[in-house]
Amino acid sequence: MAKVVILSGAGLSAESGIGTFRDNGGLWDRYDVNVVCNYDSLEKNEALTLEFYDKRRKELADKEPNKAHIEYAKLKKRHPKDVAIITQNVDDLFEKAGLDHEEVLHLHGYLPEVRCRNPHCGAVYDIGYGSIYDFHNGFCPKCGEKLRPNIVFFGEQAPMYERLNEEIRTCECIVVVGTSGNVIGVNTMANFIEHSILNNLEESPAIEHQLFDKTLFKPATEAVDEIVGDIEEFLQTKRY
Repeated sequence: MAKVVILSGAGLSAESGIGTFRDNGGLWDRYDVNVVCNYDSLEKNEALTLEFYDKRRKELADKEPNKAHIEYAKLKKRHPKDVAIITQNVDDLFEKAGLDHEEVLHLHGYLPEVRCRNPHCGAVYDIGYGSIYDFHNGFCPKCGEKLRPNIVFFGEQAPMYERLNEEIRTCECIVVVGTSGNVIGVNTMANFIEHSILNNLEESPAIEHQLFDKTLFKPATEAVDEIVGDIEEFLQTKRY
């Protein structure tokens, strides 16, 4: 398990032009998340749901990692065993920043991938930024069942949370970047982990920022150099 966990949310990718469903305008405003993002959306609104994720996938094609993605990716490469990159984001910006897909823990799935709906198959395919229908007409090449986005819908189990919990239990420094705290209880993490850093654009009512050893209310791209310096210093002290 890593000594340092960097946990990121939508605020990290917002600087690269990827909006969240809390933002005004953009793709999210044109779709009802209760219709296209729920556990029963494929059953009740299959065509609209697949259309929504096709459009989200297409939006990723021209998006580039920002300075924060790049610097955290470099940090991970320098300390592959000591730093864990964990994100709530389903985009591929950490991968575009130079990390292998296996070096990033995507808690809520990965947008470029589709998955077989047959639970006995569950095959996963990376289709890039294309439509799900452009890949074998939307059917699994192995078993013939329909495919779906490899995303955790609201109300579905998130299997990667088990790995998150394992990392959190053993880490000594937690860095929280660009998250509202409404989905993952970062207050508890800050309370019992030895060192903690919070970097958000502004205060969030769901986060007790006073629990963190350091808080930086500024864009992730402006805070990353200081945070990386803090992590390097922390890791250096742990070697002696």
